[in-house]
Amino acid sequence: MSSTPAAGSLRPARTGTHTLETGVGTVEIAVQDHDRTRPFLLLHGGGGVATMTGFAGLLTERTHSRVLLPTHPGFSGTPKPAGLTGVAALAQAYVALLDQLDLSDVTVVGNSFGGWLAAEIALLGSPRVSGAVIIDAVGIEVDGHPQADLRGMSLPEIQKLSFHDPRKAPQPPATGAPGPSPDLQALIGYTGPAMSDPTLIERLNQVAIPVQVVWGESDRIVTPDYGKAFAAAIPLSTFTVLPRSGHLPQVETPEELLGALLDLGNR
Repeated sequence: MSSTPAAGSLRPARTGTHTLETGVGTVEIAVQDHDRTRPFLLLHGGGGVATMTGFAGLLTERTHSRVLLPTHPGFSGTPKPAGLTGVAALAQAYVALLDQLDLSDVTVVGNSFGGWLAAEIALLGSPRVSGAVIIDAVGIEVDGHPQADLRGMSLPEIQKLSFHDPRKAPQPPATGAPGPSPDLQALIGYTGPAMSDPTLIERLNQVAIPVQVVWGESDRIVTPDYGKAFAAAIPLSTFTVLPRSGHLPQVETPEELLGALLDLGNR
């Protein structure tokens, strides 16, 4: 076994494409692989893989873990088979990826849409997955605490809802094309226009692994009360609110998010 390198000498992530045979046919998933020891699977939200890239590097450096950061098929121009529709089908593809890589004791970490996806992976009961971290997830329906309807909003309006300090919001590259971004179209292809599943909150009581639910106190896409309902629906869950954070803590307050994950993981 090779020795673990010092934090300052970590190798850059390898990027490769894994071809999987699933119930919906052949699925290709591009994955950044920060190869260390304990495995984490990081799942990005509708903002794309760039919203998780910095945190993947931070998690790798601080924990010397193996961190996998895939791009969901259909995002960033990656191929997506016609049969890969729905969040549950994508969850099955990721479990197939863990099988192909022969990983065990995997912690799945997902933000926003990725948090919903992490919950669906947990519901599959794979013996390869030992825990999940759900960060400002969407997907459930909570009376009195609806998800923000982002349709028709400008980017500055969305950033105002997403960040405690909108000045920290990264500027996406200009596409030069009118209408919804390709990543937004890819997202809706999985979630539908409502970006929720009315059956999810009841199904969450079947999750049998420990789940950490982490929420930004200033999230106005899905509020902390929405997050409390998410956590309350999962039997083995903890709920943590991060101060000075919005919908994307891994972008806005990555050190605080990492500290919360490490603290909870040691309890």
